[in-house]
Formats: sequence, C-alpha cells, structure tokens
Amino acid sequence: MPHALNRELPDNIALIEGDARVTYAELDRRVLRMAAGLLAGEADLQEARVAFLIPASVDYVTVLHGIWRAGGIAIPLNVAATEPEWEHCLTSAGVTRVITTSDHRDSIQGLCDRLAIPLGEVGEFEVDGSARLPNLTPERRAMIVFTSGTTSKPKGAVTTHGNIAAQITTLIDAWAWQSDDVIPLFLPLHHVHGIINVLSCALWAGATVHVWPKLNLEALCARVAADAYSLFMAVPTIYVKLIDYLQTLDDQQLDVICEGFANMRLNVSGSAACPTEVFEEWRQLTGQALLERYGMTEIGMALSNPYRGERRPGYVGQPLPDVLVQLVDDAGDVVTEEGIPGEIRIQSPTVFLEYWDNPQATAASFEAGWFCTGDIGVVEDGYFRIMGRSSVDIIKSGGYKLSALEIENKLLAHPDIVEVAVVGVADRTWGEAVAAVVSLAAGAEMTVDSLKAWCEGKLSGYKIPKKLVVTESLPRNAMGKVTKPALKPLFE
Repeated sequence: MPHALNRELPDNIALIEGDARVTYAELDRRVLRMAAGLLAGEADLQEARVAFLIPASVDYVTVLHGIWRAGGIAIPLNVAATEPEWEHCLTSAGVTRVITTSDHRDSIQGLCDRLAIPLGEVGEFEVDGSARLPNLTPERRAMIVFTSGTTSKPKGAVTTHGNIAAQITTLIDAWAWQSDDVIPLFLPLHHVHGIINVLSCALWAGATVHVWPKLNLEALCARVAADAYSLFMAVPTIYVKLIDYLQTLDDQQLDVICEGFANMRLNVSGSAACPTEVFEEWRQLTGQALLERYGMTEIGMALSNPYRGERRPGYVGQPLPDVLVQLVDDAGDVVTEEGIPGEIRIQSPTVFLEYWDNPQATAASFEAGWFCTGDIGVVEDGYFRIMGRSSVDIIKSGGYKLSALEIENKLLAHPDIVEVAVVGVADRTWGEAVAAVVSLAAGAEMTVDSLKAWCEGKLSGYKIPKKLVVTESLPRNAMGKVTKPALKPLFE
C-alpha cells in the first residue's frame, strides 16, 4: 500500500534511535522479516487484531508495518496506560496476540496470561528469509486506534489502508513534506498525531524521524541548537514546557536554541487548542508562527492554517485538500453565513470506517453521509475557530452561546494560573453560569472576586467566571485530556 515505507530512497536515513541510524533499505528488510514471522506459513492474517506495547523506536515501526504487510489490523497500546485500560482495548477488539519489548513485558504479562492472549517480544517474530505477502486493497482494515473516552469508555476507531493513505497524502501536500526533512518524534504513538502526522508522513516522504522514547527537554534542545531538525510538531503543553525551560537559560544558550527553532521550516501545534498567549510567546522567542490544525481520531486532519500564508492565533484555518466541511446548527440546518456557530461535520476519504464491533455508535456518528464530530466551530473572515465540544465546551448563559476554550485561553494569561478548565453549571438566573476550576502556582491564592477583577477589560462581562474552585490538579484521562464531566460536581 502507498503508506508503506518509501522504497525510492533506500539509502536515506529513515530512523535515528540513540546512536543507531537505520536506512530505508534496512528498515524494509526488518519489516519483511517481521511480516514473515507473523504469518508463520499462513498466506494472510485476514485482519487478525495484533496489539503492541512498544515506545517510539525502530521496533515500533518494524511491528506496525509488519502487521500491515501481513494483512493484520494493528492496535498500538499506550505505554503509559494502566492494566484496566489495556484490558478494555484487548478484550473489546478481540486481540489475538500482543507484541512487546523486554522492558515492558513484565507490565503486561499477567494481563495476557489472565486473558489467555499469546505474548511475545519483537525479536521472537523476526525470522530469516521472506514470505509471500498478501495483496492489500484500500478497503482492507488496517488499524484500530482507541478514542480518548472523555464521557464513556474509549471506542476503537477502525481505519482502512485507504483511509490512512488519504490522511498521509493530504498532509504531504498541505505541509510540503520533503525527503530531506528531519523531525523529532516524542509524541505518544497510540493516536494519530504521532502515528500519522509525524511518523507516517515522514516515512512516506523518505524523510528522517529521530525517535525519542521519552521527552528530554535538555537533550532535545541541544539537537535543536545543532540545527538537526527541519520540522517540529508538538502539543501546546510541550510548547509551554519549552518556553518555561528556555527562560531558565542564560542569554547565550537561549539565543542558540531559539535560532535552531527559527531555522526550521515549520512548527506545528495540535491535539488541543493553543492559547493565543503561547502562540505569541513562541513567535517572540523563535520567530515561528505556529501552524495550528484541527483533527481527531476518526478523521485524521481536516482543517489547517496555511503552510504559506497567514496563520491566525486561535484559529485552525481552512479545509485541507479533499476534505469537505460543513457547520450544522441546533435546528439541523447547514450554516451558510459567517459568524454563526454549528457542529463541524466532515466528508473525506480520510474519515474512518467504523467503531469496532459497535454498529450503534458508528451509525450515531454519521448523518446523511457526514461524520458528526461533536465539535462546535464558527467561520470568521474565512478561517475556522473551534469553540469546543457540543456537550462540555459550549456554555449557554443568559442567551449567549459561549466557548469554554476561548475563556480558558484568556484565563491562562493570569500569572498565577497554571491550569484551568471552564464548565457551565446549572444556574437559576443564567441557565448556565460560567465556572472555572484552576490550579495555581506555588504560594498563590485566588478568590472568585479577585479573578473577576483581573478579568475586567479582558473578557466581556457575560464571559467572566461567576464561580471558582481552586484545586491541586485537573482530572485527566489516558490521553491527557481534562475530563470535564468530573468537574461539575465540584460546584454542587
């Protein structure tokens, strides 16, 4: 399939792991041995579900592509998850075997024994010699990635080989991937940001991926200072950590690292809304205007600020190539005017096939052939802005439809606020009142009145929080997203 490894540049370096440098030809040979070992004399895995618990590494790529080549469905597991979370993935997907490394075997051995699922290490599946590999059509199922499960147990989103190829080619085109690109990969490899946007796009283009099993800011910045990378993709939290780290350095160290970022051709932020303050701070430090985009497990990427052109802070840009986007209001009508919010719905070859073994959830997520994202967006001057999830991030207060994300972005500029989540809580007067849950910097204190006073002139009066809870940390799910339904009881 097209999303297999680039075979036109066999001598290019595909992966860097520690001191090891692996060419495309060497990686391809490893993948073929893995596929042969998985097949074990069979002609086709016939979409058997194969899960793997492996951090970012040459082994990870070998197993992922080996499963694909052998005709299986790849299920990447979160190396930082808990045993009950792994159990849900393994049992709901009907996994037939699990592959891991010696470092992670002990953590999942007991679970696999209890579930009677065969467990093996990467090296046990790599065999000498080659095998006749199955022909893979675009319609074949290729991967199951579990959703974040904000309001319920995670669902297994199934993408086909055709879906994956479309997701990759869309970004290759939009972000001008080249064979001489080099990118660090430290993102989790159990969802599409790391798997598709970084790893798969790079391997398609013949570029080089520097895999980091764990993020080490000091070591990463040393490589940036050495001009090792041409692209950088991260979540807003990482940019915040980088900004904080850079501010601890002396001027000479700061200048050389910021110059390294400035020399890159592209810095991308995604997976969560990037606060405008972070966007501006990063631009002041590095000269880079972060490219924000919008996507999700079920659709890959759908919207993006332009590679060439204006990148607006707080906006996620315009539809990517071959992606159709419409907004639908509460009455079910398609929004035709700018400034009117509606649910984002998508049609594209990138859209997933189904939720595994869950036809009811699959059917409920589509309307007349459009995938219903559950996210509310609005178009302003030709660019989309995400207002939040229809269920948890849109607050209906005093006749206004407010974006929790917009309010959170403003509150994050408060010098004492480290984390914040905004929710709507039932209120007799307002219908829903804007309520904020914050964690504060060490030694800081805050009351709802002091927060209101700080917000004056920064937020419209009806957007200012009317209720406040201060907590040590915000509850998050396995994907690191704040579980907002758990916050509302704090105000009861």
